[in-house]
Amino acid sequence: MKSETSSVILDNVSEEQLPIPKHKRKGWSHFLGIYAGEHVAATEFVIGATFVALGATMTDILLGLLIGNVLAILSWTFLTTPIAVETRLSLYTYLQKIAGDSMTNLYNWVNVIIFTVISAAMVTVSATAVRFAFGIPAQLSWYPTNAWFVLVVLAVGMIVVLVAMYGFNAVSNFSRICAPWLFVMFVSGPLVLMPALAEHVIGQTTLTSWADFMHIGSISVWTGVDAQGEPGIGLLEVIGFAWAANTITHFGLIDMALFRYAKSRTYGLCTSSGMMFGHYIAWISAGIMGAGTAVIVKKSIIELDPGDVAFQALGLSGLVIVIVAGWTTANANLYRAGLAAQAIFKNHSRNKTTLIVGVVAVCIACFPFVFNKMLPLLTYAGLLVVPVGAIVFTEHFIFPKIGFTRYWAMFQNLTHSTPAVASWGLGLAFGFTLNALDVMSFYYLFLPTWFFTCVVYILLAKRYGAAEAYPEEQAKLDAYDQQVEELHAEQALSEPVSTPKPTLATKIIHWVSLLSLGISLALAFNTMFMSADVSAYESNRDLFFDVGFICTIIYFASAYWVMQQNKKVVA
Repeated sequence: MKSETSSVILDNVSEEQLPIPKHKRKGWSHFLGIYAGEHVAATEFVIGATFVALGATMTDILLGLLIGNVLAILSWTFLTTPIAVETRLSLYTYLQKIAGDSMTNLYNWVNVIIFTVISAAMVTVSATAVRFAFGIPAQLSWYPTNAWFVLVVLAVGMIVVLVAMYGFNAVSNFSRICAPWLFVMFVSGPLVLMPALAEHVIGQTTLTSWADFMHIGSISVWTGVDAQGEPGIGLLEVIGFAWAANTITHFGLIDMALFRYAKSRTYGLCTSSGMMFGHYIAWISAGIMGAGTAVIVKKSIIELDPGDVAFQALGLSGLVIVIVAGWTTANANLYRAGLAAQAIFKNHSRNKTTLIVGVVAVCIACFPFVFNKMLPLLTYAGLLVVPVGAIVFTEHFIFPKIGFTRYWAMFQNLTHSTPAVASWGLGLAFGFTLNALDVMSFYYLFLPTWFFTCVVYILLAKRYGAAEAYPEEQAKLDAYDQQVEELHAEQALSEPVSTPKPTLATKIIHWVSLLSLGISLALAFNTMFMSADVSAYESNRDLFFDVGFICTIIYFASAYWVMQQNKKVVA
């Protein structure tokens, strides 16, 4: 039994600041769903079109995105997940233990701002679909030019905030429903528009070989020439961006907040659902959809917003995909922002801090410039937080191997860790100096910055006492950890055991949801491969638009029903 004193101590600690107990850990399907939902997302429309505008070649896209996304998966698996699984803490809580209040609060503020703005961008993207449906003009300025657009943003945004407020389970469940449908839609879009591209390039609606596909893609999508008519980016840049796009979450260790729920460190491989289906297939699909839409509406791809592209590719289902894809990404990022804010305002619940940052995000989302600047935002955000990830990695993995003491700053009762703050600052100065000197591609700057920060932190921490032993303090920490384990054991005993009811009706409705996805995909393949001429293509496309939208409604209704039934327990 816990002592009365330890009980009081633990009662005064927020649940978010304690390790995740064993009975609350999640299986691999949760992580496959949440990463597929987050990364098969609205940003894919923006980034996929950007690769086209930047003038990448088709070969560079197919090979470069594959290599870069595999590197990202390995980064999550070997950097982020092991630390999260061993500590069961979010990065924000871990940083408090090794860097003190001042740096932790500064870092948490940086993350609140970053993830709030990213969430705002996703809400804006979702609003472009509703804007299109109601005939509201495209918002091309940095500020809103239509009052109805602002109302649309407010309505869309508040749904995102409400889902994010309910925490990890709500975000995970929402993503798990959306992910299969999002994947089907991103595959269907290019299939539906490819005949239009083929007619434009080779004068026929059907493709007879892989060579036709490569030729069409090289001529009309990834041409190797940018929007100014100059030679575009190459293979190394494509690899670098695909790897660096999520440095904030893997090298920067932000996703410790998610993987602290993982049962095993191998769950880092679950990010492949987002990287392969999202950043690989969806970026390629978005490029094809953007190019096809540009041909149909006779505009440049840089003049199109996600609502335009999705509607031309998928009809009314396209408007739904932009909304849903924006929600799934915004939900996860608002969850992260709420955690960071809760780490700052420890006396407030995560629900309350998520609500506050969510309201701010919705207000920012009213300004369309946020989603037009996604690439600079992602790359600069990654460079800002990578040094902090290096500090945590060094403390957790390197210090024990070189005889240093992990958590030495906490053992000294420091509220301000000079080595951590200085290492972060020097790491930023190093990275941005390399950028100013144009020493290497911006997309790879996180690598030398990360290694530089690791070395600096080791040298500075040694001077301030990291190499010393703290046996008494370590014993107190071990005793505290034991009290936490006892508390979690007691909580597990009172935790209700839920067993899904595998009723016949649930099984039937589940198969209905899968059948609706299969029908949509079959109609998309029919549009691409069974359109002998333009007339047949238009007929098949309209059939996909009409039936596909009905299947979308059926899928979400049935998938939601099944999820609710699976929550019920056997009486």
